[in-house]
Amino acid sequence: MSSLRHVLTRREGAEPREQARLLYIDCTQYSEEWNSALHTHTCTELFFITRGHGVFQVRRDRFPVAINDLVVVSTSVPHTETSSHVSPLEYVVLGVEGLEPLTDASGCALLHLAAEQEAVSTCLRMMVQEIREEQADCDEICQKLLELILLRLLRRDDFALGSAPSASRTSRECDMVRRYIDNHFKEDMTLDQLAEMVHISKYYLAHTFRKEFHTSPISYLISRRIQESRFLLRETDFSLSQIAQILGFSSLSYFSQSFRRLEGCSPMEYRRRSHPKGHESK
Repeated sequence: MSSLRHVLTRREGAEPREQARLLYIDCTQYSEEWNSALHTHTCTELFFITRGHGVFQVRRDRFPVAINDLVVVSTSVPHTETSSHVSPLEYVVLGVEGLEPLTDASGCALLHLAAEQEAVSTCLRMMVQEIREEQADCDEICQKLLELILLRLLRRDDFALGSAPSASRTSRECDMVRRYIDNHFKEDMTLDQLAEMVHISKYYLAHTFRKEFHTSPISYLISRRIQESRFLLRETDFSLSQIAQILGFSSLSYFSQSFRRLEGCSPMEYRRRSHPKGHESK
């Protein structure tokens, strides 16, 4: 997966504003390594499909998406997406605090951009250019571009936004850590590094992350690796040692121990169950 990510910073002493606040911008392009899973966020997300087509899933519901579609997902709503291999998905995701889309019970809205598509696409291109260049006032410019996008969208009869309580500072920081783990779980990382990234102590991070997500940051990291390992065990012929190395485990025994603890069986047993004829990879 090709991905560009930018997390906006809050200026100290800034007055709180009763409006949408842009938290992050993700630019993602499908690749063969893509293995998406249902997940949630502590803010509203706006998915702008800029190329290709695929399938979006919200809770248990699945629906097709394609270029010029906008998917709006409410806070804490489980969602994920998969891409067509023939026409790979590309999209820009805006994480927005302080707004909640007025949707049905699913917590999601799907819109196809028509008259406003050109203006919205121009704003998105400007955002991507800003985060690539990272010049002065980048965050302020991206915030203004978000406001322009929302004003354009609010001209539609089928799009509406309501006020939502802002997430707490610790919720935002925990969400940043979780998103970082989701995007970098194959890499080496420690609790100290994660805490340094969000500028809080590792003890406070461990406490608030567990309170927010009912697990520790390192346990969440291990669970993401094991989740990916299930895909590799089912869909590839990589040996267990190769899978352990790909996913950042320090040793095969640690991988096997972690897998058994979370899945209730060994990696090889899982592979045999997935493929009745079995693999003999070691």
